Formats: sequence, structure tokens, C-alpha cells
Amino acid sequence: MKKIIAIQSNNLKTINPLTDTSLQLAIEAQKRGFKIFWYDADYLSIINSKLQARGHLVYFFEGKKNFYKINKKIKFDISKAAFILIRQNPPFDMNYINSTYFLDNIDQKKVINNPSAIRNVSEKFYSSRFLRFMPPTIFSNSIEDIHKHYKKYKKIVIKPLDSYAGKNILFLTKKFSKPKVSLFIKKYNYLMVQKYLNKVKFGDKRVFIIKGKVKGAIKRVPRVGSNLSNISQGGTAFKTGLSKKELKISSLIGKSLLKDKIYFAGIDLIDGYLIGDINVTSPTGLPQFKDLTGKNLAKDFWDGLGLK
Repeated sequence: MKKIIAIQSNNLKTINPLTDTSLQLAIEAQKRGFKIFWYDADYLSIINSKLQARGHLVYFFEGKKNFYKINKKIKFDISKAAFILIRQNPPFDMNYINSTYFLDNIDQKKVINNPSAIRNVSEKFYSSRFLRFMPPTIFSNSIEDIHKHYKKYKKIVIKPLDSYAGKNILFLTKKFSKPKVSLFIKKYNYLMVQKYLNKVKFGDKRVFIIKGKVKGAIKRVPRVGSNLSNISQGGTAFKTGLSKKELKISSLIGKSLLKDKIYFAGIDLIDGYLIGDINVTSPTGLPQFKDLTGKNLAKDFWDGLGLK
């Protein structure tokens, strides 16, 4: 059973085989002789001191429309897996948190990313350590503080601390709407508020961090009329490189993440600035990087873990 990789992710029917990073990681593990056990975070149990998950042994096919075959439905003691990948999509809610508590009960070296680290590294708030590399940014639930920030910079972006995939973002680029901001605070409480960067129309860069090292990046350009570069929001990926400034910022954050036990992460930059999104729950973008560069970072991922 040690030749099994367990992947905690979403329902297979929701996976897009053209863009899904978890699928790429699974296929590379298969090529190395491992079976894939795919399960949902809703189906975890601790029984007789064993961490069991209900899921499926699955075989994946590369480059096919019908990209998977379910071989068997089983209940599996995932402590016996070679590695367990936490790959379900946000929101980072109590169900997500509870799944990390379950995974605290097994060898932490096997779980990627480390479950305690995922709880401790807030995808937005972690960037508060690197404010010197960001556009002018505050973290607050005070409408007075947010209004002051707006008056100083004229255009601002407001994001809930638990937002993801370009969702629930408020752009104030023409006037300050106190009722709208008040409702936003009431709904989301603490917010990240930063100066709006005009060059967002030219896209952002998603930087891939594996084992503390910068492994590459893609540029994501929003569709016409949008400020959102996320692929899930209609953005288009392009091949890109990193400037010295961008590489420095990404490398420093990569070292910090590794120190905090985050193995795989994605960092987002606009015009040489960190914009506060440090994705550790389910980093994406590897298929787009492979399509654009021919380099399969899933190999780097598994090589770094010593999976042969």
C-alpha cells in the first residue's frame, strides 16, 4: 500500500482536465509507478486510532476527454500512503480547517502542504510580512481607515482576507461609496485594502514556488473590460520571465514559506509589486506553464519530495 498517493480534492466530475494542477501531479505520480487514491474532505474518519478516508482508486489518462477511470471504491487508512496532497479548492472554511485537524494525526512529512502550516499561513494576511514589496496596503475593518486610504490614493482595491480565485473583490476607482463599503465590512469583517495599480490591465504574474525555490512563472492577462487576471475569471495565460526585482521578492517569500513548512505555493505580482495573494491551499497554473514552456513542474514537485 506504500505505492499509493492520496489526493484530497474535489469531485472528479468538476475537474477540468485542461487546466487542473492536481491532475497533472497525479499523472506524474502514476508515471513513477504509484496508484492514486482520490477522496473528498467530507469523507474522513478516525476509527480505532486510524485515519480513514472513503474514496476511489483512480487511473488518469493524459490528454483525453474521458480523463479518468474509477477502478475501485475503498475505505483507506491514508497514513499508509506515500504522500497525501491537500488539493481541494477554497473557500478556506471550517470544513477545510477540520480536514487539516484530521490530517494532523499522521506523519506531517507525508502531507503536502503541511496541514498546520495551511492553517497558519493566511493567503492574504501572510503578505503583511512583505508590505515593503507591495502597493500601499492596509488591513482593517474600519471604514474611516479605508476612506483615508481612498482619499490618499484616489483608486483602491478591497479584498476579504478569505477571498480566492478573483472572487468578492471591490474596485473603487471613481468614487467612494460609504454604503457599499459598510456592507462589505459587515459581510466580510477584516479586509485587505490597497492602492489600485493601473497596469493591472496588462496582467499579473503567477510565480510557482516549490520547496522554497522559484521554478517559473506565467503571465495572466484579463479579458477586455475586466480587472481580473485569474484563468477561472476569463484571463489568458502567456509565457513570461521575471525581472530581477520580481525574482528577489519571490525568492524571499519562497524562503519564508519553506521555513513555515509550505512546500508548494503560488505568488501573484503586478508591475513588480506583490499584490497580497500567496496561494498555499491549492496552488494552480502548472498545466498552463507546461503548455507555454514545455516544462513539467510536476516533475520538480515529486523530485523535491524524493518520489522515485
